[in-house]
Amino acid sequence: MAKSSKKTAHDNQPQVRNRRARYDFEITDTLECGLKLTGTEIKSVRMGQISLQEGYIRAESDPPTLTLYSVHIAEYPNAAAAAQHNPIRPRMLLAHKREIKKLARLSSAKGAAIVPLEITWRNGHAKLVIGLGKGKRKFDKRQSLRAKDDKRQMRADKA
Repeated sequence: MAKSSKKTAHDNQPQVRNRRARYDFEITDTLECGLKLTGTEIKSVRMGQISLQEGYIRAESDPPTLTLYSVHIAEYPNAAAAAQHNPIRPRMLLAHKREIKKLARLSSAKGAAIVPLEITWRNGHAKLVIGLGKGKRKFDKRQSLRAKDDKRQMRADKA
């Protein structure tokens, strides 16, 4: 009997999250797009050796491109020195042309930014979930923390 080719349940679970992005930005739209990576980069991502904290995305409408900047993907330790990649280099993101143009238009507003949120796996391919966010002010952050603490307190009271 042949083995089933179904993926495991954890295939779609996020491997790396950018928790700071949801704290600093109010995320309005999200989009899942592909990453154009080299061989050693994808191996490092599979090992979880990636940091999305400082990352940001620029959307160009002519020609329509999404580029990921300032994301650190560590060098793959088992590769030869000649095959290594630059840990912080601009990386292309793969999305439909109409989605890129929409993001470029929306991100041109004052205070808007496109930030990486998390990396998930879909059918063996790394996907980056990006979000269009508007920067929060200090009092907005305090309100978010207060609401989070209130929810946590209500859950504790029920248990």
